[in-house]
Amino acid sequence: MPIEIKVPTLGESVTTATVGKWLKQPGEAVKVDEPVVELETDKVSVEVPAPASGRLENHAVKEGDEVEVGVVLATLEAGAAGSAPAAKAAPAAKAEEAKPAAAAAPAAQAPAETDYDVVVIGAGPGGYVCAIRAAQLGFKVACVEQRATLGGTCLNVGCIPSKALLQSSENYHAAGHDFAAHGVVIDSVKLDLARMQARKADIVGANVKGVEYLFKKNGITWLKGHGKVEGTGHLSVDGKPVTAKHIVIASGSNSANLPGIEIDEKVIVTSTGALELSEVPKRLVVIGGGVIGLELGSVWGRLGADVTVVEFLDRLVPGTDNEVASQFQKLLVKQGFKMKLGHKVTKAEKTKKGVVLTVEPAAGGAAETLEADVVLVAVGRTAASKNMGLEEAGIALDKRGRVEVDAHYATNVPGIYAIGDVIAGPMLAHKAEEEGVALAELLAGQAGHVNYDAIPGVIYTWPEVASVGFTEEQLKEKGVAYKIGKFPFMANGRARALGMTDGFVKVLADKQTDRVLGVHIIGPCAGELIAEATMAIEFGASAEDIGRVCHAHPTLSEAVKEAALGADNRAINI
Repeated sequence: MPIEIKVPTLGESVTTATVGKWLKQPGEAVKVDEPVVELETDKVSVEVPAPASGRLENHAVKEGDEVEVGVVLATLEAGAAGSAPAAKAAPAAKAEEAKPAAAAAPAAQAPAETDYDVVVIGAGPGGYVCAIRAAQLGFKVACVEQRATLGGTCLNVGCIPSKALLQSSENYHAAGHDFAAHGVVIDSVKLDLARMQARKADIVGANVKGVEYLFKKNGITWLKGHGKVEGTGHLSVDGKPVTAKHIVIASGSNSANLPGIEIDEKVIVTSTGALELSEVPKRLVVIGGGVIGLELGSVWGRLGADVTVVEFLDRLVPGTDNEVASQFQKLLVKQGFKMKLGHKVTKAEKTKKGVVLTVEPAAGGAAETLEADVVLVAVGRTAASKNMGLEEAGIALDKRGRVEVDAHYATNVPGIYAIGDVIAGPMLAHKAEEEGVALAELLAGQAGHVNYDAIPGVIYTWPEVASVGFTEEQLKEKGVAYKIGKFPFMANGRARALGMTDGFVKVLADKQTDRVLGVHIIGPCAGELIAEATMAIEFGASAEDIGRVCHAHPTLSEAVKEAALGADNRAINI
Protein backbone atom coordinates (compact mmCIF):
# COMPACT_ATOMS: atom_id res chain seq x y z
CA MET A 1 0.00 0.00 0.00
CA PRO A 2 1.48 3.38 -0.97
CA ILE A 3 2.70 5.62 1.83
CA GLU A 4 1.93 9.33 1.64
CA ILE A 5 4.80 11.75 2.28
CA LYS A 6 3.28 14.92 3.72
CA VAL A 7 4.41 18.42 4.62
CA PRO A 8 5.59 18.11 8.25
CA THR A 9 5.03 20.55 11.09
CA LEU A 10 7.39 23.40 10.33
CA GLY A 11 7.55 25.27 13.61
CA GLU A 12 5.59 27.69 15.74
CA SER A 13 3.16 29.78 13.64
CA VAL A 14 4.56 28.46 10.32
CA THR A 15 1.75 26.91 8.26
CA THR A 16 3.04 27.05 4.66
CA ALA A 17 6.24 26.39 2.75
CA THR A 18 7.57 26.51 -0.79
CA VAL A 19 8.75 23.35 -2.56
CA GLY A 20 12.38 24.21 -3.16
CA LYS A 21 13.90 21.17 -4.85
CA TRP A 22 13.02 17.55 -5.46
CA LEU A 23 15.92 15.37 -4.36
CA LYS A 24 14.35 12.13 -5.60
CA GLN A 25 12.47 11.48 -8.84
CA PRO A 26 9.53 9.11 -9.52
CA GLY A 27 10.74 5.54 -10.00
CA GLU A 28 13.92 6.01 -7.99
CA ALA A 29 14.78 3.86 -5.01
CA VAL A 30 14.92 5.62 -1.66
CA LYS A 31 16.16 4.49 1.73
CA VAL A 32 14.45 5.13 5.04
CA ASP A 33 15.32 8.64 6.31
CA GLU A 34 16.84 9.61 2.96
CA PRO A 35 15.84 13.20 2.04
CA VAL A 36 13.23 13.30 -0.72
CA VAL A 37 12.44 17.00 -1.08
CA GLU A 38 13.55 20.38 0.26
CA LEU A 39 10.96 22.81 1.66
CA GLU A 40 11.67 26.46 2.34
CA THR A 41 10.00 29.03 4.61
CA ASP A 42 11.05 32.47 5.76
CA LYS A 43 12.25 30.85 9.02
CA VAL A 44 13.58 27.39 8.21
CA SER A 45 14.73 25.14 5.40
CA VAL A 46 13.62 21.53 5.90
CA GLU A 47 14.56 18.29 4.17
CA VAL A 48 11.62 15.87 4.25
CA PRO A 49 12.86 12.29 4.67
CA ALA A 50 11.39 9.05 3.37
CA PRO A 51 9.43 7.30 6.15
CA ALA A 52 10.44 3.89 4.77
CA SER A 53 12.65 2.30 2.14
CA GLY A 54 11.10 1.62 -1.25
CA ARG A 55 10.32 3.28 -4.60
CA LEU A 56 9.10 6.86 -5.05
CA GLU A 57 5.85 6.66 -7.03
CA ASN A 58 5.06 10.25 -7.96
CA HIS A 59 5.39 13.95 -7.18
CA ALA A 60 2.07 15.40 -6.09
CA VAL A 61 3.38 18.99 -6.29
CA LYS A 62 5.93 20.88 -8.37
CA GLU A 63 9.04 22.84 -7.45
CA GLY A 64 7.99 26.39 -6.60
CA ASP A 65 4.51 25.38 -5.41
CA GLU A 66 3.32 26.77 -2.09
CA VAL A 67 2.06 23.99 0.16
CA GLU A 68 0.40 23.84 3.58
CA VAL A 69 1.27 21.62 6.53
CA GLY A 70 -0.29 18.18 6.00
CA VAL A 71 -0.49 18.40 2.19
CA VAL A 72 0.67 15.25 0.35
CA LEU A 73 3.99 15.84 -1.41
CA ALA A 74 4.55 12.41 -2.92
CA THR A 75 3.70 8.72 -2.56
CA LEU A 76 6.08 5.91 -1.79
CA GLU A 77 5.71 2.17 -2.41
CA ALA A 78 7.38 0.66 0.67
CA GLY A 79 9.76 -2.22 -0.05
CA ALA A 80 9.43 -1.93 -3.83
CA ALA A 81 12.58 -1.89 -5.94
CA GLY A 82 13.39 1.22 -7.91
CA SER A 83 15.97 2.53 -10.30
CA ALA A 84 19.19 4.05 -9.08
CA PRO A 85 19.32 7.84 -9.43
CA ALA A 86 21.31 9.18 -12.33
CA ALA A 87 24.84 10.14 -11.33
CA LYS A 88 25.43 13.87 -11.11
CA ALA A 89 28.81 15.52 -11.19
CA ALA A 90 29.44 17.86 -8.31
CA PRO A 91 30.28 21.44 -9.34
CA ALA A 92 33.99 22.21 -9.04
CA ALA A 93 33.36 24.80 -6.32
CA LYS A 94 31.54 22.15 -4.27
CA ALA A 95 34.18 19.42 -4.60
CA GLU A 96 35.01 19.23 -0.91
CA GLU A 97 31.34 19.45 0.12
CA ALA A 98 30.64 16.41 -2.04
CA LYS A 99 32.36 14.22 0.60
CA PRO A 100 29.78 13.97 3.40
CA ALA A 101 30.50 11.94 6.53
CA ALA A 102 27.99 9.34 5.39
CA ALA A 103 30.06 8.50 2.30
CA ALA A 104 31.88 5.76 4.20
CA ALA A 105 28.68 4.15 5.46
CA PRO A 106 28.00 0.53 4.53
CA ALA A 107 25.49 0.10 1.74
CA ALA A 108 22.89 -1.47 4.01
CA GLN A 109 19.14 -1.19 3.86
CA ALA A 110 16.60 -1.67 6.62
CA PRO A 111 14.17 -4.57 6.11
CA ALA A 112 10.80 -3.62 4.67
CA GLU A 113 8.99 -5.20 7.61
CA THR A 114 10.45 -4.57 11.06
CA ASP A 115 9.63 -5.45 14.65
CA TYR A 116 9.54 -1.77 15.61
CA ASP A 117 9.61 1.64 13.99
CA VAL A 118 12.02 2.98 16.63
CA VAL A 119 14.28 1.13 19.07
CA VAL A 120 16.15 3.20 21.64
CA ILE A 121 19.17 1.67 23.35
CA GLY A 122 19.33 3.10 26.87
CA ALA A 123 16.54 4.21 29.22
CA GLY A 124 18.21 7.24 30.80
CA PRO A 125 16.75 10.76 30.46
CA GLY A 126 17.66 11.01 26.77
CA GLY A 127 16.54 7.50 25.89
CA TYR A 128 13.27 7.27 27.77
CA VAL A 129 12.20 10.77 26.73
CA CYS A 130 13.01 9.99 23.09
CA ALA A 131 11.00 6.78 23.35
CA ILE A 132 7.99 8.53 24.87
CA ARG A 133 7.99 11.35 22.32
CA ALA A 134 8.34 8.87 19.45
CA ALA A 135 5.38 6.89 20.80
CA GLN A 136 3.34 10.09 21.08
CA LEU A 137 4.06 10.71 17.41
CA GLY A 138 2.60 7.34 16.43
CA PHE A 139 5.71 5.18 16.12
CA LYS A 140 5.83 1.60 17.39
CA VAL A 141 8.62 1.91 19.98
CA ALA A 142 10.84 -0.32 22.10
CA CYS A 143 13.56 0.66 24.55
CA VAL A 144 16.52 -1.57 25.43
CA GLU A 145 17.75 -1.39 29.04
CA GLN A 146 19.86 -3.91 30.91
CA ARG A 147 19.42 -2.40 34.38
CA ALA A 148 16.77 -3.91 36.61
CA THR A 149 15.07 -0.50 36.61
CA LEU A 150 14.50 2.25 34.05
CA GLY A 151 15.87 5.80 34.31
CA GLY A 152 19.56 5.24 33.63
CA THR A 153 22.38 6.70 35.69
CA CYS A 154 20.44 9.90 36.43
CA LEU A 155 17.48 8.37 38.23
CA ASN A 156 19.28 5.37 39.74
CA VAL A 157 22.77 6.49 40.80
CA GLY A 158 23.11 10.12 39.74
CA CYS A 159 20.92 13.22 39.68
CA ILE A 160 18.00 12.00 41.77
CA PRO A 161 19.74 10.16 44.66
CA SER A 162 22.40 12.86 44.97
CA LYS A 163 19.77 15.60 45.22
CA ALA A 164 17.92 13.57 47.84
CA LEU A 165 21.07 13.36 49.97
CA LEU A 166 21.91 17.01 49.33
CA GLN A 167 18.51 18.07 50.67
CA SER A 168 18.70 15.76 53.68
CA SER A 169 22.22 16.91 54.54
CA GLU A 170 21.16 20.57 54.18
CA ASN A 171 18.33 19.96 56.63
CA TYR A 172 20.67 18.25 59.10
CA HIS A 173 23.21 21.06 58.90
CA ALA A 174 20.55 23.76 59.20
CA ALA A 175 19.06 22.10 62.28
CA GLY A 176 22.43 22.14 63.98
CA HIS A 177 23.72 25.53 62.81
CA ASP A 178 21.04 27.80 61.35
CA PHE A 179 17.69 27.24 63.07
CA ALA A 180 18.69 29.02 66.29
CA ALA A 181 18.88 32.33 64.43
CA HIS A 182 15.19 31.86 63.59
CA GLY A 183 14.31 31.25 67.23
CA VAL A 184 14.14 27.48 66.77
CA VAL A 185 16.47 26.03 69.40
CA ILE A 186 17.36 22.35 69.13
CA ASP A 187 19.47 21.14 72.05
CA SER A 188 20.92 18.19 70.19
CA VAL A 189 20.75 16.96 66.61
CA LYS A 190 21.26 13.28 65.90
CA LEU A 191 22.11 11.80 62.52
CA ASP A 192 20.32 8.62 61.44
CA LEU A 193 22.24 7.87 58.26
CA ALA A 194 20.44 4.59 57.64
CA ARG A 195 17.09 6.39 57.60
CA MET A 196 18.53 9.11 55.36
CA GLN A 197 19.74 6.47 52.90
CA ALA A 198 16.38 4.70 53.07
CA ARG A 199 14.59 7.94 52.19
CA LYS A 200 16.90 8.36 49.21
CA ALA A 201 16.13 4.81 48.07
CA ASP A 202 12.39 5.45 48.33
CA ILE A 203 12.71 8.57 46.17
CA VAL A 204 14.73 6.66 43.57
CA GLY A 205 12.18 3.85 43.59
CA ALA A 206 9.26 6.21 43.04
CA ASN A 207 11.00 7.88 40.10
CA VAL A 208 12.04 4.72 38.29
CA LYS A 209 8.59 3.20 38.76
CA GLY A 210 7.19 6.41 37.31
CA VAL A 211 9.16 5.88 34.10
CA GLU A 212 7.95 2.28 33.92
CA TYR A 213 4.37 3.57 34.22
CA LEU A 214 5.01 6.08 31.41
CA PHE A 215 6.26 3.24 29.18
CA LYS A 216 3.06 1.30 29.79
CA LYS A 217 0.91 4.40 29.28
CA ASN A 218 2.54 5.12 25.91
CA GLY A 219 2.68 1.51 24.70
CA ILE A 220 6.47 1.27 24.75
CA THR A 221 8.03 -2.20 24.95
CA TRP A 222 10.88 -2.62 27.43
CA LEU A 223 13.43 -5.02 25.92
CA LYS A 224 15.38 -6.14 28.99
CA GLY A 225 19.01 -6.99 28.32
CA HIS A 226 22.22 -5.82 26.68
CA GLY A 227 21.73 -4.11 23.34
CA LYS A 228 24.19 -4.54 20.48
CA VAL A 229 23.98 -2.75 17.14
CA GLU A 230 24.37 -5.02 14.12
CA GLY A 231 23.89 -2.46 11.33
CA THR A 232 21.12 -0.64 9.49
CA GLY A 233 17.78 -1.94 10.74
CA HIS A 234 19.32 -4.68 12.89
CA LEU A 235 20.32 -5.06 16.53
CA SER A 236 20.29 -7.77 19.17
CA VAL A 237 19.23 -7.87 22.82
CA ASP A 238 21.13 -10.51 24.79
CA GLY A 239 21.78 -12.21 21.45
CA LYS A 240 18.15 -12.19 20.31
CA PRO A 241 17.71 -10.42 16.94
CA VAL A 242 15.48 -7.35 16.71
CA THR A 243 14.72 -5.22 13.65
CA ALA A 244 13.80 -1.53 13.51
CA LYS A 245 13.45 1.24 10.95
CA HIS A 246 15.29 3.62 13.26
CA ILE A 247 17.86 2.74 15.95
CA VAL A 248 18.76 5.37 18.55
CA ILE A 249 21.89 5.01 20.69
CA ALA A 250 21.28 6.67 24.06
CA SER A 251 23.69 4.65 26.19
CA GLY A 252 24.87 7.58 28.33
CA SER A 253 28.21 7.75 30.12
CA ASN A 254 30.36 6.11 32.79
CA SER A 255 32.51 7.54 35.57
CA ALA A 256 36.06 8.25 34.40
CA ASN A 257 39.08 6.98 36.33
CA LEU A 258 42.74 7.86 36.76
CA PRO A 259 45.54 5.47 35.73
CA GLY A 260 46.81 3.29 38.55
CA ILE A 261 43.87 3.94 40.88
CA GLU A 262 41.75 0.89 41.60
CA ILE A 263 38.07 1.61 42.26
CA ASP A 264 36.47 -0.75 44.78
CA GLU A 265 33.37 1.38 45.61
CA LYS A 266 34.19 0.89 49.31
CA VAL A 267 37.16 3.13 50.19
CA ILE A 268 38.07 4.34 46.69
CA VAL A 269 34.73 5.21 45.15
CA THR A 270 33.06 6.85 42.17
CA SER A 271 29.87 8.82 42.59
CA THR A 272 28.01 5.49 42.72
CA GLY A 273 29.86 4.32 45.83
CA ALA A 274 29.80 7.78 47.40
CA LEU A 275 25.99 7.66 47.38
CA GLU A 276 25.94 4.39 49.33
CA LEU A 277 28.36 4.95 52.22
CA SER A 278 27.02 3.38 55.41
CA GLU A 279 28.90 5.73 57.72
CA VAL A 280 30.29 9.24 57.53
CA PRO A 281 34.03 9.19 56.76
CA LYS A 282 36.18 11.27 59.10
CA ARG A 283 38.43 12.28 56.19
CA LEU A 284 37.14 12.45 52.63
CA VAL A 285 39.44 13.38 49.74
CA VAL A 286 37.70 14.36 46.52
CA ILE A 287 39.81 14.06 43.38
CA GLY A 288 38.35 16.58 40.96
CA GLY A 289 36.92 20.04 41.51
CA GLY A 290 33.93 19.66 39.21
CA VAL A 291 30.19 19.46 39.80
CA ILE A 292 29.93 15.84 40.99
CA GLY A 293 32.84 16.03 43.41
CA LEU A 294 31.70 19.29 44.99
CA GLU A 295 28.08 18.16 45.35
CA LEU A 296 28.96 14.87 47.03
CA GLY A 297 31.73 16.54 49.02
CA SER A 298 29.05 18.92 50.31
CA VAL A 299 26.82 16.04 51.38
CA TRP A 300 29.46 14.35 53.50
CA GLY A 301 31.00 17.62 54.68
CA ARG A 302 27.65 18.72 56.14
CA LEU A 303 27.31 15.36 57.85
CA GLY A 304 30.69 15.73 59.54
CA ALA A 305 33.46 14.69 57.16
CA ASP A 306 36.68 16.67 56.84
CA VAL A 307 36.72 17.30 53.06
CA THR A 308 39.79 18.04 50.94
CA VAL A 309 39.48 18.72 47.21
CA VAL A 310 42.43 17.96 44.92
CA GLU A 311 42.08 19.63 41.51
CA PHE A 312 44.61 19.59 38.65
CA LEU A 313 43.65 23.08 37.48
CA ASP A 314 44.18 26.23 39.53
CA ARG A 315 40.42 26.81 39.85
CA LEU A 316 37.15 24.97 40.50
CA VAL A 317 34.44 24.06 37.98
CA PRO A 318 36.20 24.95 34.71
CA GLY A 319 33.89 26.61 32.20
CA THR A 320 32.05 28.56 34.89
CA ASP A 321 32.27 32.37 34.85
CA ASN A 322 35.54 33.28 36.62
CA GLU A 323 33.93 35.74 39.01
CA VAL A 324 31.34 33.18 40.06
CA ALA A 325 33.97 30.44 40.45
CA SER A 326 36.10 32.69 42.67
CA GLN A 327 33.16 33.54 44.95
CA PHE A 328 32.12 29.89 44.98
CA GLN A 329 35.54 28.77 46.15
CA LYS A 330 35.57 31.34 48.98
CA LEU A 331 32.17 30.18 50.22
CA LEU A 332 33.16 26.50 50.15
CA VAL A 333 36.34 27.25 52.09
CA LYS A 334 34.22 29.18 54.60
CA GLN A 335 32.13 26.02 54.97
CA GLY A 336 35.23 24.01 55.84
CA PHE A 337 36.45 22.64 52.51
CA LYS A 338 40.23 22.38 52.14
CA MET A 339 41.48 23.09 48.63
CA LYS A 340 44.59 21.77 46.90
CA LEU A 341 44.24 23.41 43.50
CA GLY A 342 46.91 22.98 40.84
CA HIS A 343 47.74 19.50 42.16
CA LYS A 344 47.54 15.95 40.83
CA VAL A 345 47.27 12.53 42.45
CA THR A 346 50.04 10.18 41.33
CA LYS A 347 49.44 7.21 43.62
CA ALA A 348 46.72 5.71 45.82
CA GLU A 349 47.71 3.04 48.32
CA LYS A 350 45.12 1.21 50.40
CA THR A 351 45.95 0.61 54.05
CA LYS A 352 44.18 -0.93 57.03
CA LYS A 353 43.03 2.55 58.04
CA GLY A 354 41.95 3.76 54.59
CA VAL A 355 43.92 5.24 51.72
CA VAL A 356 47.22 7.14 51.42
CA LEU A 357 47.37 9.42 48.39
CA THR A 358 50.55 10.80 46.87
CA VAL A 359 49.92 14.33 45.62
CA GLU A 360 52.21 16.56 43.55
CA PRO A 361 51.93 20.11 42.16
CA ALA A 362 50.64 19.95 38.59
CA ALA A 363 53.46 22.24 37.47
CA GLY A 364 56.08 20.06 39.16
CA GLY A 365 57.50 20.09 42.66
CA ALA A 366 57.80 18.10 45.86
CA ALA A 367 55.31 15.33 46.54
CA GLU A 368 53.29 15.02 49.72
CA THR A 369 50.86 12.47 51.13
CA LEU A 370 47.23 12.77 52.19
CA GLU A 371 45.49 10.22 54.38
CA ALA A 372 41.81 9.53 53.87
CA ASP A 373 39.15 7.14 55.08
CA VAL A 374 37.39 7.42 51.71
CA VAL A 375 38.60 8.78 48.37
CA LEU A 376 36.05 9.96 45.81
CA VAL A 377 37.31 9.90 42.23
CA ALA A 378 35.27 12.55 40.40
CA VAL A 379 37.36 13.46 37.37
CA GLY A 380 34.52 13.48 34.85
CA ARG A 381 32.65 10.95 32.75
CA THR A 382 33.29 9.09 29.49
CA ALA A 383 30.88 8.09 26.73
CA ALA A 384 29.42 4.59 27.20
CA SER A 385 30.13 3.40 23.67
CA LYS A 386 32.08 0.17 24.28
CA ASN A 387 30.81 -3.40 23.87
CA MET A 388 27.81 -2.30 21.82
CA GLY A 389 29.02 -3.40 18.39
CA LEU A 390 29.32 0.21 17.21
CA GLU A 391 32.74 -0.04 15.60
CA GLU A 392 31.94 -3.45 14.11
CA ALA A 393 28.83 -1.92 12.55
CA GLY A 394 30.97 0.81 10.97
CA ILE A 395 29.71 3.63 13.20
CA ALA A 396 32.28 6.42 13.46
CA LEU A 397 33.57 7.39 16.91
CA ASP A 398 35.77 10.36 17.81
CA LYS A 399 39.05 10.19 19.77
CA ARG A 400 37.14 10.32 23.06
CA GLY A 401 34.90 7.39 22.14
CA ARG A 402 31.85 9.54 21.45
CA VAL A 403 29.54 8.70 18.56
CA GLU A 404 29.90 11.17 15.69
CA VAL A 405 26.61 12.56 14.42
CA ASP A 406 25.41 15.25 12.05
CA ALA A 407 23.09 18.17 12.86
CA HIS A 408 20.13 15.75 12.86
CA TYR A 409 21.80 13.23 15.23
CA ALA A 410 22.39 10.75 12.39
CA THR A 411 25.52 8.60 12.44
CA ASN A 412 27.39 7.69 9.26
CA VAL A 413 25.40 4.44 9.10
CA PRO A 414 21.90 4.93 7.61
CA GLY A 415 19.02 4.58 10.06
CA ILE A 416 21.21 4.77 13.19
CA TYR A 417 21.23 7.85 15.44
CA ALA A 418 22.75 8.91 18.76
CA ILE A 419 21.88 11.42 21.51
CA GLY A 420 22.89 12.45 25.02
CA ASP A 421 26.14 11.79 26.85
CA VAL A 422 27.34 9.38 24.17
CA ILE A 423 27.76 12.27 21.68
CA ALA A 424 29.65 15.56 21.97
CA GLY A 425 28.37 18.35 24.19
CA PRO A 426 27.72 18.93 27.88
CA MET A 427 26.85 15.74 29.78
CA LEU A 428 23.58 16.99 31.22
CA ALA A 429 20.34 15.08 31.63
CA HIS A 430 18.22 17.95 30.30
CA LYS A 431 20.45 18.34 27.24
CA ALA A 432 19.89 14.65 26.50
CA GLU A 433 16.14 15.05 26.99
CA GLU A 434 15.95 17.93 24.52
CA GLU A 435 17.94 15.92 21.97
CA GLY A 436 15.61 12.96 22.48
CA VAL A 437 12.55 15.07 21.73
CA ALA A 438 14.22 16.77 18.76
CA LEU A 439 15.28 13.47 17.20
CA ALA A 440 11.84 11.87 17.63
CA GLU A 441 10.26 14.86 15.91
CA LEU A 442 12.83 14.80 13.10
CA LEU A 443 12.06 11.12 12.51
CA ALA A 444 8.40 12.12 12.18
CA GLY A 445 9.27 14.75 9.58
CA GLN A 446 8.96 17.67 11.97
CA ALA A 447 11.47 20.44 12.62
CA GLY A 448 13.13 19.19 15.81
CA HIS A 449 15.81 21.54 17.10
CA VAL A 450 17.99 22.21 20.17
CA ASN A 451 19.48 25.63 20.91
CA TYR A 452 22.83 24.76 22.48
CA ASP A 453 23.37 28.38 23.50
CA ALA A 454 20.42 28.07 25.87
CA ILE A 455 21.30 24.96 27.88
CA PRO A 456 21.44 25.84 31.60
CA GLY A 457 23.88 24.25 34.02
CA VAL A 458 23.38 23.95 37.79
CA ILE A 459 25.58 22.94 40.72
CA TYR A 460 23.35 21.89 43.64
CA THR A 461 25.70 22.80 46.47
CA TRP A 462 24.92 25.54 48.99
CA PRO A 463 24.76 28.13 47.71
CA GLU A 464 23.68 26.83 44.33
CA VAL A 465 25.47 27.91 41.16
CA ALA A 466 23.59 28.22 37.86
CA SER A 467 24.47 29.62 34.46
CA VAL A 468 23.20 29.82 30.91
CA GLY A 469 24.67 31.35 27.77
CA PHE A 470 28.16 32.79 27.47
CA THR A 471 30.59 33.63 30.26
CA GLU A 472 32.43 36.93 30.39
CA GLU A 473 35.63 35.14 29.38
CA GLN A 474 34.00 33.58 26.33
CA LEU A 475 32.67 36.95 25.19
CA LYS A 476 36.12 38.48 25.51
CA GLU A 477 37.59 35.63 23.47
CA LYS A 478 34.96 36.17 20.77
CA GLY A 479 35.58 39.91 20.73
CA VAL A 480 31.96 40.71 21.60
CA ALA A 481 31.35 44.09 23.21
CA TYR A 482 29.18 43.55 26.30
CA LYS A 483 27.87 45.24 29.42
CA ILE A 484 27.31 43.84 32.89
CA GLY A 485 24.49 44.10 35.38
CA LYS A 486 25.01 42.67 38.89
CA PHE A 487 22.85 42.49 41.96
CA PRO A 488 23.78 40.93 45.33
CA PHE A 489 21.34 38.79 47.30
CA MET A 490 22.35 40.82 50.36
CA ALA A 491 20.17 43.60 48.91
CA ASN A 492 17.18 41.33 48.25
CA GLY A 493 14.40 41.40 50.85
CA ARG A 494 13.37 37.76 50.48
CA ALA A 495 16.98 36.55 50.74
CA ARG A 496 17.35 38.49 53.99
CA ALA A 497 14.13 36.99 55.34
CA LEU A 498 15.42 33.54 54.48
CA GLY A 499 18.81 34.25 56.00
CA MET A 500 20.43 33.30 52.69
CA THR A 501 22.25 36.37 51.46
CA ASP A 502 25.44 34.91 49.96
CA GLY A 503 25.99 35.39 46.25
CA PHE A 504 24.74 37.52 43.37
CA VAL A 505 23.11 37.55 39.93
CA LYS A 506 25.21 38.61 36.94
CA VAL A 507 23.65 39.51 33.59
CA LEU A 508 25.76 39.91 30.43
CA ALA A 509 24.13 41.79 27.56
CA ASP A 510 25.28 42.95 24.13
CA LYS A 511 26.60 46.49 24.42
CA GLN A 512 24.87 47.65 21.24
CA THR A 513 21.62 45.68 21.10
CA ASP A 514 21.08 44.92 24.82
CA ARG A 515 20.32 41.28 23.91
CA VAL A 516 20.96 38.91 26.85
CA LEU A 517 24.07 36.84 26.14
CA GLY A 518 24.62 35.10 29.46
CA VAL A 519 23.32 34.96 33.02
CA HIS A 520 25.26 33.59 36.00
CA ILE A 521 23.83 33.13 39.48
CA ILE A 522 25.39 32.05 42.74
CA GLY A 523 22.96 32.06 45.64
CA PRO A 524 19.74 30.58 47.01
CA CYS A 525 17.55 28.68 44.53
CA ALA A 526 19.86 29.57 41.63
CA GLY A 527 18.78 26.41 39.82
CA GLU A 528 15.19 27.62 39.77
CA LEU A 529 15.98 31.26 38.99
CA ILE A 530 18.03 30.35 35.92
CA ALA A 531 14.87 29.23 34.07
CA GLU A 532 13.81 32.83 33.52
CA ALA A 533 17.21 33.66 32.06
CA THR A 534 17.11 30.58 29.81
CA MET A 535 13.71 31.65 28.48
CA ALA A 536 15.07 35.14 27.82
CA ILE A 537 18.01 33.82 25.81
CA GLU A 538 15.85 31.33 23.91
CA PHE A 539 13.52 34.10 22.76
CA GLY A 540 16.24 36.69 22.11
CA ALA A 541 15.13 39.01 24.90
CA SER A 542 17.02 42.12 25.94
CA ALA A 543 18.11 42.93 29.47
CA GLU A 544 15.49 45.69 29.40
CA ASP A 545 12.81 43.08 28.58
CA ILE A 546 13.62 41.24 31.83
CA GLY A 547 13.80 44.50 33.76
CA ARG A 548 10.39 45.68 32.54
CA VAL A 549 8.60 42.45 33.51
CA CYS A 550 6.74 42.74 36.80
CA HIS A 551 8.27 40.37 39.37
CA ALA A 552 6.38 39.46 42.55
CA HIS A 553 7.62 41.05 45.78
CA PRO A 554 9.25 39.88 47.90
CA THR A 555 10.90 37.11 45.87
CA LEU A 556 14.41 35.99 45.00
CA SER A 557 13.50 36.50 41.33
CA GLU A 558 13.64 40.26 41.91
CA ALA A 559 17.42 39.89 42.03
CA VAL A 560 17.33 38.75 38.39
CA LYS A 561 15.23 41.79 37.46
CA GLU A 562 17.55 44.15 39.32
CA ALA A 563 20.65 42.67 37.69
CA ALA A 564 19.01 43.09 34.27
CA LEU A 565 18.23 46.71 35.08
CA GLY A 566 21.80 47.09 36.27
CA ALA A 567 23.09 46.35 32.77
CA ASP A 568 21.81 49.85 31.92
CA ASN A 569 22.70 51.38 35.31
CA ARG A 570 19.03 51.40 36.29
CA ALA A 571 18.93 49.05 39.30
CA ILE A 572 16.60 50.45 41.96
CA ASN A 573 17.56 48.76 45.22
CA ILE A 574 21.32 49.21 45.22
